[in-house]
Amino acid sequence: MLDSSALRPLTFASIATPLGGLTLAVNADGALCMAEFSDCEHRMERWLRKRGIQGEKRVVLPASAEIEAAFAAYFAGDLSTLDTIRIGLDGTPFQNRAWTELRRIEPGQTFSYGAFAEKLGKPRSARAVGHANGANPLSIVVPCHRLVGADGSLTNYGGGIERKRWLLDHEQRHARR
Repeated sequence: MLDSSALRPLTFASIATPLGGLTLAVNADGALCMAEFSDCEHRMERWLRKRGIQGEKRVVLPASAEIEAAFAAYFAGDLSTLDTIRIGLDGTPFQNRAWTELRRIEPGQTFSYGAFAEKLGKPRSARAVGHANGANPLSIVVPCHRLVGADGSLTNYGGGIERKRWLLDHEQRHARR
């Protein structure tokens, strides 16, 4: 189990998006440490459980104006605005490295899991990349939706393939050319 002291206390908020509600968790330092689609409660509960934070009373507050504005701008077509959100990564060293590198993939671009593993300098680690992607607690902000199958097919997105398709289409439409 990871040390969850840096995560406490967490405050939670929900925001509306074109893809449905998004539940957010922000740590005491104001860093966003979880963003999960509200209908994917099992993913949020797993994230909390791994950090020993299940069963605690949840403080629910309105989302910070900055975070809410960043998501609204992203969905309005300003794709770079999510880069302004301060995040708190608390995965394994490999996960944190993968998640940090995912944020460097430009909107509108995709990588296969294998190509992304090569980008990390771990060409035989496509499955490890897939596991790191699956453990990503920051949907959209850490853009795991930009990883696709070796043949370009849409695979493995915690929020569902239809959301992944929507996000990729949205980014293709609004990417800087």
